[in-house]
Amino acid sequence: MNNEFRELERPQAVRKKDVVLMATVTSFESLPHPSRSELRQFAELFTPLFTASSEEARREAVAALSQCPNVPPAVAFFIASQPIAIAAPFLISSSCLSDDTLIAIARTQGEAHARAIVRREALSPRVIDALVGLRHDRGIKPDADPAPASPQPAENASSEAERVAREEDMRKRLRMLAGHITRPASDRLGLRSLSAVQQALLVRFARNRENGLFASVLADALSASRWLSERIMLDISGQQLATTLKGLGMDTEDALFILQRIYDHLSGTEAGMSRAERLWNRLDEDQCGQRVEAWRRADSYTYSEPVAAPPAEAGPAQQDIEETAAPLRTTASVRQPGRYSIRRSA
Repeated sequence: MNNEFRELERPQAVRKKDVVLMATVTSFESLPHPSRSELRQFAELFTPLFTASSEEARREAVAALSQCPNVPPAVAFFIASQPIAIAAPFLISSSCLSDDTLIAIARTQGEAHARAIVRREALSPRVIDALVGLRHDRGIKPDADPAPASPQPAENASSEAERVAREEDMRKRLRMLAGHITRPASDRLGLRSLSAVQQALLVRFARNRENGLFASVLADALSASRWLSERIMLDISGQQLATTLKGLGMDTEDALFILQRIYDHLSGTEAGMSRAERLWNRLDEDQCGQRVEAWRRADSYTYSEPVAAPPAEAGPAQQDIEETAAPLRTTASVRQPGRYSIRRSA
């Protein structure tokens, strides 16, 4: 790589600056993990080549680097400081711009750069607060101009108070939006979650290896049939139970304990980490939640509760037969065939 950079440093007469610039960018993009020396060499080469190239080549180079995760900070600040027609893709998409860089660019380069920063997919609360404050500062600049010939202090004060109130309301809304973007892990946003009692029962039954009671509580937590919970537990790899527990938002420590108690092979360690922990870390919480909901929908289609027929006219004897034939069912019991008989009237 060093030789490639040095070769690009000696452009031939037939090679144009645009070609050299794009070759440098392409060569740098091909490095998955550039070293410090490679980053330094790229920073030294990029600025003079960029300055000597045409505007079209600059735009192509900036568009390519906006998708590169390893742009040196000096180069990133240099690109972000270019005119908005060139710097816009980089300001909107690049992950190499820190919060301090974004704030500095917004404060020094003008409103067009600030608008491009606002279009980024995710902004930290600190950057949002700085952008709102910057807008507030720019809003009060016209007040420094000479007063009109016929000033009205009372009306000006009222309009100023309304403008400040609007700015403060906008600040609160942006902070609220930022809170949704960076929500804590405990905020499940209305997803199906385990209650504290259900989580405690699952841990207790797993500790005592009472799989039947464990399946009953799991079915209750899923609002599904016991068949679904038993099917989940029959996966001896532990993948389906781990997916279910993560989709329900169970604490990591309790979930690992349950997996190791129910599936003994997950207690083994590999490279200083238990197999249960390795399995748990491979799962994505959002995907687990979607998978659990798909299982629940399929279970509801298969084991949906039948709609009760309207009561027909029947005598006392027929009602007595129906009351005797209908067993009492709970979430912790399973009806066994042949256990109940129908008493026939003489």
